Amino acid sequence: MIGRIAPSPVENSVLGRTATRITALHRNRDSGELLIALVTLRATRGPPARACDRGAGRVDPAMIELDLSDRIGALRQTFSDIRAVVGVDRLERQIAELNEQAGAPDLWDDPENAQKVTSALSHRQSELARIMSVERRLDDLEVLVQLANEAEDEDSATEAKQELASLEQTIGDLEIQTLLDGEYDERGAVVTIRSGAGGDDATDFAEMLMRMYLRWAEKHKYPVKVLDTSYAEGAGIKSATFEIDAPYAFGTLSVEAGTHRLARISPFGSADKRQTSFAAVEVIPVMEEAQEVEVPEGDIRVDVFRSSGPGGRA
Repeated sequence: MIGRIAPSPVENSVLGRTATRITALHRNRDSGELLIALVTLRATRGPPARACDRGAGRVDPAMIELDLSDRIGALRQTFSDIRAVVGVDRLERQIAELNEQAGAPDLWDDPENAQKVTSALSHRQSELARIMSVERRLDDLEVLVQLANEAEDEDSATEAKQELASLEQTIGDLEIQTLLDGEYDERGAVVTIRSGAGGDDATDFAEMLMRMYLRWAEKHKYPVKVLDTSYAEGAGIKSATFEIDAPYAFGTLSVEAGTHRLARISPFGSADKRQTSFAAVEVIPVMEEAQEVEVPEGDIRVDVFRSSGPGGRA
């Protein structure tokens, strides 16, 4: 027999009634019904509270200790090498000299020279600002990591990890630029794309390459000027020429020069055959215009030929 159990203060609630049922079943030794009641009790109580649920945005100190010191130290070492190669002091001197030239009252008496001065000044200032921005972000990252550990704040820890990943990408890009030490690597680039063999697939492929380079420049916020575009009769373009006016644009894009090949199932044919198409990419640096070109007389050779036949001309 199941004895009567005195009602508890929480008996009217679902949890109270379930607890009362478990006690009664336990006295009756009914293991099958007891198991059902235990499952009901656990479902009613819900899942166990997680450590982060004990406070908004907080974690148990025993569960996490954000330690990014090794990765930050490696970034600082790499960034120190980049500063040495770039030469921050040299950049500051160049900016000071260009600022002095840009402030001259007669600067715009020669518009072409004025354009060169202002463009060089803008490039140097952009390069220096990027270096200083990375340095500030590294300092702020260390403060953010310290704040996340002291306050045990999960949101700050997540933000610190995201900022670290972003800095690793940015410093990686800067490190690649230090390797671009060719004569014209730091100049802007003029890119020409020409479709090759492959009909509509080739012209479509040429347009795909053009969109790819333009989106790359847009992603890096590089100014682009399209100089010429020749559209094909079907799809895509026959050729296109555009200029990317950004530091190290030529050094970065010079590896793209050459013949590109695309193999795919042609979307322009009904036979669903594999089609191979080609496109040529030419990359040249933006050169300063020379007012006069002097050719030494010793480099000039004059050849005169006469025809051996009747009525020959010189």
